[in-house]
Amino acid sequence: MALSKTKSEHGEEVMDFPLLTIGVLGVQGAVTEHLQAVEQCGARAVFVRNPAQLDNLDGLILPGGESTTIGRLIKRYGYEEKIHRLAEKGKPLWGTCAGMVLLADKVENQNPVLGLMSISVRRNAFGRQRESFEADLDIPALGGEPYRGVFIRAPIILSTGKGVETLARFKEHIVAARQDNFLATSFHPELTSDERLHRYFLLAAQEARTG
Repeated sequence: MALSKTKSEHGEEVMDFPLLTIGVLGVQGAVTEHLQAVEQCGARAVFVRNPAQLDNLDGLILPGGESTTIGRLIKRYGYEEKIHRLAEKGKPLWGTCAGMVLLADKVENQNPVLGLMSISVRRNAFGRQRESFEADLDIPALGGEPYRGVFIRAPIILSTGKGVETLARFKEHIVAARQDNFLATSFHPELTSDERLHRYFLLAAQEARTG
């Protein structure tokens, strides 16, 4: 079945993803905006409230929030094993802000949670809530137009391991990266109207689904 197409807010023709089911981990954090963005791109979005919902997903988004709290709930309620199983099947996982911390195999001054992606991360690298900011980012994988990044108590990637592709930097800091089926962003794409990163993730899920 061919992908359907629609018009973006800029008027260009873009793909929809009607066959995909994408979960957003709902234990804590910025869930609703990701659900809306996924559905805006034409895929089915699932608010994941229990581990059993992870079994039939084409991809999973780990949203922003408080990484220590989310990590504790992941372990307490049995999400960890099923998230690892998704990763082993090659299903795309995307961590935004706190979600990036959850994916990392090294986290400064604390133990990693999922340890799936070969990145070393520093939490709250830009300061507290009042130091939140927005900045235009150059992300070649998304095309030539700048991408507006929303940084809220954002982490940064200190270093990357084998096979990790840097997608974007803010000043000298790595703020977006990809490794195989893992995507990590320091900022909050769900808080903008720019769908390009969600579509980038959904395209990876579509490719994984079709082999």
